[in-house]
Amino acid sequence: MARKPPSSNRTTTKSRFVQRSKIKTYTLIDRSETQQILIAWLVLSICFSVGALMSLQAFIERMIISLFTVGLGFILHETAHRYFARKYGCQASFKLWPTGLGLALILAFMSGGRLIFAAPGAVYIIPGSRGITRREYGIISISGIMMNLLLAATILFISVLGVLPWNIGSFGAAINFWLAVFNLLPFGQLDGAKVIAWNWKIWILVTISAWAGLGLTSFI
Repeated sequence: MARKPPSSNRTTTKSRFVQRSKIKTYTLIDRSETQQILIAWLVLSICFSVGALMSLQAFIERMIISLFTVGLGFILHETAHRYFARKYGCQASFKLWPTGLGLALILAFMSGGRLIFAAPGAVYIIPGSRGITRREYGIISISGIMMNLLLAATILFISVLGVLPWNIGSFGAAINFWLAVFNLLPFGQLDGAKVIAWNWKIWILVTISAWAGLGLTSFI
């Protein structure tokens, strides 16, 4: 997800924009971000592996698969937000959401892995001195979703070619389609709300594509 900071931290005054513009922009993800991303990666992987807890071997296998498929999808999603935000002159960094992490684990274990709340954190965005348009914010928001859809389609394709075992490929594709579907929900701070505010037609098209992909993985 891509988020602006809470309203209490936002300002539109020129002096504070100038002050924020002096904050050093890092080209690479710093150590703090790396640690937070790794924690979120691990928690999400556990959540998507809970359904295989009936067997230690099955859980370990699912965990390894999840670390690759969930981890890659999650990292691509968040770094896409971060890349486009910085492209439009914003300060952007990933921050953990401890409440989201806890809720994800609780729901995963209570539902046996059938219900995943995939919101362990977000890329927080501070606009630069010129601000940010609704279109730019919409592009920032949809960029992470498009990475999940692209990764899901790629995993399915290489599975069809036999490069990946089919059970791994279908599982990995389903996870990334699900991440796209979840983030497209038009509620609260989820990406879907920002995409709709920018262009509802694009939101409908991408949402249909995500649900179609998710449905495909459940039938093949």
